[in-house]
Amino acid sequence: MPVHITEYKDTKPRKTPIWFALSKDRPLAAFAGIWRPWTGVRGTKADPVEGEHLLYSFLTCEPNSVVEPIHPKAMPVILTTPEEYETWLTAPAEEALKLQRPLPDDTLEIAAEGQRSDQPEVA
Repeated sequence: MPVHITEYKDTKPRKTPIWFALSKDRPLAAFAGIWRPWTGVRGTKADPVEGEHLLYSFLTCEPNSVVEPIHPKAMPVILTTPEEYETWLTAPAEEALKLQRPLPDDTLEIAAEGQRSDQPEVA
């Protein structure tokens, strides 16, 4: 499944979703993330679940020049090749964390603005 990176342009009266992808045909990519155990209460007030939970977080980095005009604080760490997936999943942390960097500016583009469409453009 393609990763949809969505940020919101500050437009009036409502913010406009901006959909980023590696290209208009939206090839596969992944967010770099971590699973961590956490002990506490999760769930709703009506149905709290106490105990140990496995939580997922994706990593962020400085935005590249494509994302920065829309979201100046950060962008997700995006893995784009099978080699990067393998490094992230199997390499020592010191090596894997070298992937925590913005994508080069020519690697990410705005695929759509406004209403979401899961259909890539067909040339």
